[in-house]
Amino acid sequence: MGEKVPVRCPACRRAHAYAPPVYPCACGAPVAPPLLKGAHAEPITHRTWTDEWVTVRCTACGRQDQWPQPELGCPCGTVLRIPVRPVTSVPPQACRAAGSGAGPTASTTGVTTVPAQAPASSSSSAPASSAPSHIPLPRTAAVPRPSFRPVTIRTARDAVTAAARYLRWLGFREVVQPDEQPVPSSGIDLRGPGLVAQVDPTTRPVSLRAVECLWLNGLAAEAVSVFFSLAGYDEVARARADDLRLPLFVMDLTGTPQPVNSSADELLARGA
Repeated sequence: MGEKVPVRCPACRRAHAYAPPVYPCACGAPVAPPLLKGAHAEPITHRTWTDEWVTVRCTACGRQDQWPQPELGCPCGTVLRIPVRPVTSVPPQACRAAGSGAGPTASTTGVTTVPAQAPASSSSSAPASSAPSHIPLPRTAAVPRPSFRPVTIRTARDAVTAAARYLRWLGFREVVQPDEQPVPSSGIDLRGPGLVAQVDPTTRPVSLRAVECLWLNGLAAEAVSVFFSLAGYDEVARARADDLRLPLFVMDLTGTPQPVNSSADELLARGA
């Protein structure tokens, strides 16, 4: 995992300790986006798929690749964009060192060295919060689950795929995605035995109406309702979901859902 930096949500002033996700370079070395220390995180109010990627250089081989922009889902429902240090040009001697197998140092590339650690094992870790709005529950599933393997989100359909994989990881069986493009007008993007789930891949926070519609669909089907969002939830929707005990999750572009209310914590702890 990359080096943690302090992040404060400008909406609720809650402090977090954030570490960027780690990805495998083509050479096999772990790579994490170098965070820009001291820069303020900004709420995401508008998304464009082409602007949600950052250039990161591998410190082992010097290769540059596009990785998802680091994001943090605050328990208040705000999704924050974490600033990343821009990649600087590589001096010729650094290129020669990379070609000979010697990794460039932080002083020649401007990129912070990432500790050698397997990336997959950190995928299911939730962002640390020094003052959470709810107390996360210990995992009490009868059978320990393996580490969750996310799906990188580049399109709206990827978001639905990532949510489906997460629900199966929680223990829901026969989770089905709709074949229609776009998703059905009902807004129910995923179904399974005893399950209805909605995935909102838009750039707007989820509204009160969307939360209540999903809850009513679950009530009619006598099923568990689960909501996933890329842009978070507005304050009224979040409060209503708490009243209805409807689990809310936010997803970043790595495709890893994070619980944002107590009902989601409980679902994560006990599984399906």
